[in-house]
Amino acid sequence: MLILEFRCLTGHWHATPWGHHVNEGVVEWPPSPWRLLRSLLATWYHKAQEEVSPDTIKSLLELLASEQPSFSLPPASAAHSRHYMPTYKGSTTKVFDTFLNLSEDDVVRCVWPKLSLTAEQHQALALVLENLGYLGRAESWVEAKLAQSPTETEHWKLNAFPLDSSRHTGSDEIVRLLSPMEPQMYSTWRDDMLEQKQIQALEAKRNKDRTKKKDPTKTKLIKKELQKIESSLPVDIFAALHAETGDLRKAGWSQPPGSQWVEYTRPRDAFARQPSQKQHRTIQELPTVARFAVSSAALPRLIDALPLAEKIRLSLLKISDGHPVFLGREGDTPLRGHCHTHILPESNGNFGRITHVTMYARMGFDSEARQALGKLHKVWGHGGHDVRLILFGVGQPKDFAGSNRDAGQSLLLETSKRWISRTPFVPTRHAKRYKDGRPKCDATGLQIDGPEYQLRDLLKKAGLPEPIRVTMVDSTNLSGREVRWIEFNILRKDGGGRRSSNRGYGFEIEFEEPIEGPIILGYGAHFGLGSFEFIPE
Repeated sequence: MLILEFRCLTGHWHATPWGHHVNEGVVEWPPSPWRLLRSLLATWYHKAQEEVSPDTIKSLLELLASEQPSFSLPPASAAHSRHYMPTYKGSTTKVFDTFLNLSEDDVVRCVWPKLSLTAEQHQALALVLENLGYLGRAESWVEAKLAQSPTETEHWKLNAFPLDSSRHTGSDEIVRLLSPMEPQMYSTWRDDMLEQKQIQALEAKRNKDRTKKKDPTKTKLIKKELQKIESSLPVDIFAALHAETGDLRKAGWSQPPGSQWVEYTRPRDAFARQPSQKQHRTIQELPTVARFAVSSAALPRLIDALPLAEKIRLSLLKISDGHPVFLGREGDTPLRGHCHTHILPESNGNFGRITHVTMYARMGFDSEARQALGKLHKVWGHGGHDVRLILFGVGQPKDFAGSNRDAGQSLLLETSKRWISRTPFVPTRHAKRYKDGRPKCDATGLQIDGPEYQLRDLLKKAGLPEPIRVTMVDSTNLSGREVRWIEFNILRKDGGGRRSSNRGYGFEIEFEEPIEGPIILGYGAHFGLGSFEFIPE
């Protein structure tokens, strides 16, 4: 058995998983095996090359890659900070930094149950760990060491494992961690990838020759071309661990060569520790926005925003015991003016999947509501995977607004003159007609209670100015694909609400002066329908 121990010297754990931006509010927990091996390699390069030979560190890392480790995780609580970071252009950008709070005495243990080291490997690993300054991002200062097998007087146990049906119980949740391939697996994968790349290169060369009216059957890859393909893939897993993240992304890799996603189980209450209570100054203005990052083995689609929002509302009602800001009424009296919570799923990533959920309540979230939001961690999946929600901030719309989707900013909360439908607007009344079927129009020529008429009417009731231009649009763009409004789920499973039909519409709106978002209108507006995002000038 091999056991590594890590203590977070600052009491904070910062680690952004591969494929996520720091502003998305997702924290990698437990630390991924890929991250751990890369950290050991980097420490050797910078601090231990003179004492440890390349052959020794290579054999050590290949051995660690041959088995998936398990973990002993201490209790933690999620927290975040908001601050401005300078950019290379001389301006600043707002960063939402989500991290975990740990005690300085807490120990994270990484365990390989079946591994045993040679004396030389043991000495090399002990030296590298002694020089390891941080794990995760540079803010995660750690103290690391090799540990002995647990004794009867020690009270720790493993609680995060590679997914195994014999260990998985209903009290666990599943997370994906980036892990190195076993050396033999990588060798097989590399051979297959080289063959695919050669076939693709040969076919591209033949297509080029066809345009030149050359016989493609005589086309071959020359030695230089084969060598270029060969050099595009690391020769072994040790070389694969050297690849820089920026270079991989420029080369178009969705994940590092030699890595694989491994499903792990961890306790559902991994973030259940209550943060220490500190005195805070009183804030007079209640926050109106709560923003969550979404994590799941299979993220829900934006076209299913409404059913996800319904599940979130039911969870909040249960957690808060029917708080008015989530329920929409005070006792038996409905709240007026749509001032209670709107739940707005957003798709800021690839494949049209929901990556964030923004909750907006004009009446504001009081302390009891904020406590309920902090306890919202998961909603159940319908015939699929559960959806995990990570709260990384409450505040005002301007705190989360921005046009950088990759940075997790919200296009629904910007300030702009021009807005466009992101989810379908569903009218609540039927368009008026005369008995002979002719449309009944107002003085401007709009059909009374037609889609545009109702849109303008709802903008006026929301206290917004009259738009100078309204244009109907047929779809929204989700990861390069135009998705028509008919593809969206617009039928509520429970609850009331009036709608005129099963059809949704989309609009582009322009105002004379900039308007602060969010703009949410029509049937299902409290459940993600009828949302608009700003159009950059």
